[in-house]
Amino acid sequence: MLSRFLPEGRRLETPENQAACSSLSGLLSARDRDQILEGMALSCSPEHDLTVALGPFIGVIPRLETAVGVAEGTVRDIAILSRVGKPVCFLVEGVMEGPEGPRLLLSRRRAQSLAREALMARLRPGMVIPCTVTHLEPFGAFVDMGCGLVSMIGLEQISVSRIPHPACRFTVGQEIFAAVVDTDPTLGRVRLTHRELLGTWEENARRLTPGMTVAGWVRGIKDYGAFVELFPNLSGLAEPREDLHEGDRVSVFLKSILPERMKIKLLIIDRLSPEPTPPPLTYFITDGRLGHWRYAPEGCRKTGLETDFL
Repeated sequence: MLSRFLPEGRRLETPENQAACSSLSGLLSARDRDQILEGMALSCSPEHDLTVALGPFIGVIPRLETAVGVAEGTVRDIAILSRVGKPVCFLVEGVMEGPEGPRLLLSRRRAQSLAREALMARLRPGMVIPCTVTHLEPFGAFVDMGCGLVSMIGLEQISVSRIPHPACRFTVGQEIFAAVVDTDPTLGRVRLTHRELLGTWEENARRLTPGMTVAGWVRGIKDYGAFVELFPNLSGLAEPREDLHEGDRVSVFLKSILPERMKIKLLIIDRLSPEPTPPPLTYFITDGRLGHWRYAPEGCRKTGLETDFL
């Protein structure tokens, strides 16, 4: 089951993890069963070994066991240093006696190897999986698919509404969902998309009624008007105003919704104060497997985006 290989941080406070880490017998039992556990990385030594807190015990992940790719040189040491203060997954390898009591020898690399093997064997195009955002760059969002294994969601795959940066949609540490585009078992890589889970035009438009006034974000300005994002997968067109800039948060009056033309006509009421974080995401799909996804409503004169997964 892929539920064995959760993104890091989702296992730390579970009763199973806490019970296993509460006693030496529990940790040794976890070792014998190859049970993946989590602890908090406390520090990184000059040799880049990680010290991990697990219940009342302290564990050590030697540098070469900190991640898949460290021994091969394909993962830089900054990936080790950046784990300090964050949860890390591991398998218990053994117990070392020390002057202050037993210290556990741990391997994050082996946990990741098992996770990658399972992902490559079981993931199929269209499958929806849980992920955690780990890092944001102008070109996309990096996400943990399980046990710290990272993939990227490209900027254009985040939502239908175009955004200048993934920070408009995500925050680091945010738990999200993504859909598998394809896998490359040779390189152990997975390509992901996100926009198909945020609803079609029709699904999003059902949340609105002409005559409503709602908040939105200016995503594009043309001579003939301003494109205002109402939801991540839904935008409308407002009449032009000289005081608008891309990224502005505004209140808009919904004049009309035209499914046959996939258009929403808006009137900007006022400029609003910016929000410090992106608004919460509404997912229309959070599990199962997608086959074909079509953004445009049936009978619409426009084609719109389509994705074939199978």
